[in-house]
Amino acid sequence: MKMPESAWKFLFYSGAWSYSAYLLFLTEYTFFQDPNSVFLDWKSGMTIPNDITIAYLIQGSFYGHSIYASLYMDVWRRDSVVMVMHHVVTLVLITFSYAFRYHKIGVLVLFLHDINDIQLEFTKLNVYLKNSGSAYTFINEFISTMGCISFSITWFWFRLYWFPLKVLYATCVASLESVPNIPFYFFFNSLLFTLLLMNIYWFLYIILFMVKVLSGQMKEMKDLREYEEEETGKARHLNIPDNDSDHPNLREEEGHVKNGIPKEKSV
Repeated sequence: MKMPESAWKFLFYSGAWSYSAYLLFLTEYTFFQDPNSVFLDWKSGMTIPNDITIAYLIQGSFYGHSIYASLYMDVWRRDSVVMVMHHVVTLVLITFSYAFRYHKIGVLVLFLHDINDIQLEFTKLNVYLKNSGSAYTFINEFISTMGCISFSITWFWFRLYWFPLKVLYATCVASLESVPNIPFYFFFNSLLFTLLLMNIYWFLYIILFMVKVLSGQMKEMKDLREYEEEETGKARHLNIPDNDSDHPNLREEEGHVKNGIPKEKSV
């Protein structure tokens, strides 16, 4: 279940980020190089270019599906509640940035975030291949190690440095300089700051991971967000009957597993 999930996300994010990069660097748009200019020509109800509309349709469809998938299809992890919140906030941002004609900011946000998801899913794929006894285990281990290093660096650079520098400054400061009475200012910026807080939350997982690796507490690379299989599948593997009263803890743990996937009782 984990490998198909990562493979699908890797393919999607690769295509989505490549298209965002195309818009920012291979077209006439210059708002990555000069993000403060994004609101200079802003007008309520202005026409949105077709190439940006395509990006919005693709991303909006994906995050709409991701909310359902996170709840009912994907492996349940320690941060799954935050992940669902992230998908909801992202879908709201996509919808309202299109409606408010903040589409240039939307493309910047998508570009700055999707690159990390490519690295994350590609690294996880190599970890799964290594653990499955692949014939190229040493190659998978090397790629996953390099992927973790690259992922950590780009997470900080793209989401915690460029995102405030290029996006938040443009929406909080440059927007008022260009359009003093720009509508939905506080609503839109509150969503962007919520996204920043979630990026900081996940960066704490990255720091924890690096500390465990450097201190020797972690011998093999694994996703710290995932529950240990032995913690969630004991009752299932021991075939404990439903009316067994001698193993209430194991029976309770089994209740958190649905179709072999660890689940919380509620979101």
